[in-house]
Amino acid sequence: MSFSEILAFIDRASKYVLFEFNQTPVTPASIVMFVALILIFYAISRFVVRFMARRVLTRFQIDRGIQFTMTRITQYLIMIVGFVIAFQFVGFDLSGLAVILGFLSVGIGFGLQNITSNFVSGLILLFERPIKIGDRVTVGDTEGDVLSINMRSTTIRSLQNIAIIVPNSEFIASNVINWSHDDPTIRLRVDVGVSYSSDLDTVVRCLEEVGRENPEVLGEPAPRVLLLGFGDSAWNMRLLAMIGDPKRYYQVLSDLNCAIVRKFRENGVEIPFPQRDLHVRSPLPLPLSREAAA
Repeated sequence: MSFSEILAFIDRASKYVLFEFNQTPVTPASIVMFVALILIFYAISRFVVRFMARRVLTRFQIDRGIQFTMTRITQYLIMIVGFVIAFQFVGFDLSGLAVILGFLSVGIGFGLQNITSNFVSGLILLFERPIKIGDRVTVGDTEGDVLSINMRSTTIRSLQNIAIIVPNSEFIASNVINWSHDDPTIRLRVDVGVSYSSDLDTVVRCLEEVGRENPEVLGEPAPRVLLLGFGDSAWNMRLLAMIGDPKRYYQVLSDLNCAIVRKFRENGVEIPFPQRDLHVRSPLPLPLSREAAA
């Protein structure tokens, strides 16, 4: 077979009609062109997103979450334009395609409702921004930092450094604790019991000093000390302190607890442990029969 015959065979094969879709013939050449255009627009979207993230948005003092939202929406728009152009280039009538997709959506809607719900929830998260990249959140039993918000799911890096994939609908349909939303400052509560034999004024002073001496505790509002009540063997005290970074919550809590132990020992304040007094009664004399006594 000559070279010209090979070219003629390739030409006939590329123009061979595999099937017709909405009165439009589908050939191997049109399929290859459609896939090539989608890949080209995908590469363009990736390039534009990286260019925006590294060269444009970094020059402005824009929140990291807003940057992510802008780049992700830009990528979606470029891909939508790419699909429209690809369909038009291969000769598909988008008006007829929309009608067909409308009928198909009725048939497969029940099977894809979970995916559709997560996709719509992802758009809500991007536009409404109840959570954003870098936020410390708690969803159910999962606590961690938001790494990315994708079309179907959101990735959270847990405190154990484990990536957890959470469906987007979980953030819309269930209660979500966002530790960083609007105001990143949060209040720490440190509860401690002190012995009744301790001097109350000394206890209050020690706890206030512990709060003021920690560099991560905010000076305004100032730390406060409360006497919550009277326990079985101790006064129930509480130290209230504000910190500026919710991601440091557990570390600052540990630092405050350690500082309280040291401060109390320096000032002779006792942290009691639960005590119980056990009273043993003498046994009563047992009545004996006359036969046994004899």
